[in-house]
Order: sequence, then structure tokens, then C-alpha cells
Amino acid sequence: MKRIGFRSRLFVILLSFALVPSAVLATGWFATSRYAFSLVGATTAWDSVAASGARAIAAMRSEPLTPAQRKAINTHEQRLHDSLVQSKRASFVFQRAVYVAGAAILLLSLGVVGLGASRVAGHLSRQLSRPLMELMGWTERIGRGEALPATSTTRGAPEFEVLRARMRTMADEIDLGRARALEAERSAALREAARQAAHELKNPLTPIRFAVARLRRDAPPELGETVEVLATETARLEALARNFSQFGKLPEGPRSQVDMGELARYTARASVPDGMPLTIDVDDTLPMVLGHHDALQRALSNVVLNAVDACREAGGGAIAVRVRPAALRGQHAVAVEVHDTGPGIPPDRLARMWDPYVTFKAGGTGLGLAIARQTMLAHDGDVTAESAPGEGTTIRFVIPVGDEAPDGATTPAGARSEG
Repeated sequence: MKRIGFRSRLFVILLSFALVPSAVLATGWFATSRYAFSLVGATTAWDSVAASGARAIAAMRSEPLTPAQRKAINTHEQRLHDSLVQSKRASFVFQRAVYVAGAAILLLSLGVVGLGASRVAGHLSRQLSRPLMELMGWTERIGRGEALPATSTTRGAPEFEVLRARMRTMADEIDLGRARALEAERSAALREAARQAAHELKNPLTPIRFAVARLRRDAPPELGETVEVLATETARLEALARNFSQFGKLPEGPRSQVDMGELARYTARASVPDGMPLTIDVDDTLPMVLGHHDALQRALSNVVLNAVDACREAGGGAIAVRVRPAALRGQHAVAVEVHDTGPGIPPDRLARMWDPYVTFKAGGTGLGLAIARQTMLAHDGDVTAESAPGEGTTIRFVIPVGDEAPDGATTPAGARSEG
């Protein structure tokens, strides 16, 4: 047997709320009216009057009467009989009228109430069932990982609009969680590969480094260039091994209060060569953040070094570092922006710049920005990039302050803009 749909069941339930009380009230009115008519009816009274009148007439006829008196008694007896007959006829009609009126009123009330109730029940069932069916379809879409419709096909009560907004937020959070879970699995696999690569590189590098040092000391002059080539390539492999090692592990150990303004000053000055224009702008109300100082310093250093390379590629340029209070997912945070006036990054490369082992410059390992992004995610932060060819590039870190960092904590006195 086919099951009745939700809307039909809801319509029947809502209609029953109107029809059942109406039927009960009409039936109660009918029973009450019938009982009341029996109490106020004249049949019993007229029977009593007829019986007592008959006895009175019989007693009067036993007495000597004049002809006029006998005529009056006969007339009274006839009228008494006629009234009794009319009373019985009226009682018969009233008894039938009660049933007819009760049935008519019951049918009329059920018809009127049923018509109005069916309209109201149909409207309410549509207002309730359509949004609910739409939301059920949304749950199936969320379960399949599909995007929710941009607009709603039904309206319903205002509460449904609130529910739709909550479901959109929930769907976005679920999509974000799925994306982060996939990214976490992918990053874990890449980190494991990086750890193994770093381990495999470090083992032979130590004896190679010793061998190069011995060759530098003992090799004849004609092999000097060859030895320098070996030394350069060994240093490059060591740097590669260090990058693999850094990417292969997340920040470890307890977190501490980090002054991002001071960290940005130190990193920028240490990474930007002399002669390249550098501007450092730190807000003087900057809160402290809770994090791993060394990991954050490495992440920022990788970004600044990339900015330096971009300026060199453009044949000159300037770098600006800006640190400001910000907000991230409703929490206090600190934003660090690194802007360069280099050649910029094409859109097709911008989306891939955070991927490990993806590099667009000669001699690059493709791990610098990947390490920076991994560090931000490990701090529950975020990292974004904005760039256009010929307009330079801006990398923005946002690091949450953390539960243990006091809201009123600021950088030391004297924080200022430097150029």
C-alpha cells in the first residue's frame, strides 16, 4: 500500500482539528435541544388539562343545568378536545423538527467549518510541507557533498528562512571540514615523504661533506674547480634536506607569547638585503599571540625571501611589511602583510603557489610557501595571496591571538612605523 505523503497527512491532521470539535459541538447542541424541547413541550400539560377538564364537565353535567349552560359546556368540551389535538400535532412536528434542524445545523456547520478549515489547512500544509520538503532535499545535497541552491524556491514562515541560513552556514562549515580533512590527509602523506627524503639525504651528506673538506685540503690545484662544484652541490643538497625536514614536521612543544611586531621587524631586517627599500609598519596597539616563535619566524622569513627574489626578478623593487590587529572567525587575531613591487604572479600560478614541490623559479624547492602555509594552519590561522601581473604580490598571514593571550596585551612602548 502506498504511503500517504507528508503534506496529505498534515492536511488531514489540520482539518481534523477543525472538523472533530465542530462535530462534537453540533452533536451536543442537538442532544441538548432535544432534551430542552421535551421539557418545554405542551403535550403532557394538555393531557393533564384534558383529563381534569373531562372530570369537571362530567360533574357539571350531573347537575341540573339550563339549556344555555349545557350549550356552553359542550362548546368548552369541543374546544378542549381541539386544543388537545393541536397540542399532539405540534408535539409531533416539534419532535421531527428537532431531528431535521439538528441534522441541518450539523451538516451546515460541518460544511461551512469544513470549507474554511480545508482552506486554512491547505494553506498551512503548503506553508509547512513545502519548506520542509525543500530542507529535506538540502540535507540530501549536503550528504552528497553538493552545493546548496543560491535561492530558495519556497518561502514559508520567517523561521524557515532562519533555518535555511543556518543550514547554509552548516553546509559551508561541513565543506570546509571536508576540504581540511582531505588536505590534512594529503599534507600528512607529503610530510611523511618529506621526512623520509630528508632522512635519506642526511645520511650520505655527512661523509660527503667530510670528503669535500679533505679534498679541499689535499687535492691538487687543477682539481680546485671540481672540488668547489662538489662543495656547492653539497651545500644545495643540505639546504634541500633542511627544507624537507622543516616541511616534514609540525611545530612542536608548548606555545608561548609571541610579539608579532618585533618578530616582523627582526625577520624583515635579517632577510631583506641592504640597498633594497624596506618599510615596516607595526600598529602600536598590537596584541600578543600564542604560538611557536621559531616556526612563525621561519614562515615569515620564507615569504619575505620570496618577496626579495620577486623584486630582484623585476630588476628592482620595494618591500613593505605591515602588522595590524585583525579578526578571524570571530576571534581576536593579528594580520601580517608582506607586499612586494615585483612582476606579480599570473592567476593560473596563484592557485598553485601553496602546493608543496611546486616552484616557478630556478633552483627553488617549492617548499618555502608550503611550509609557511602549514605553519599558519598549525596555529589555526589563515594565509592568502593577492597578485596581478605588473602590480606586485601581497601575502597576508592572520594568526589568532589564542586563549591565554590577554586582550589588552600590546607591543612594547615605542612601536612605530619605520622606513
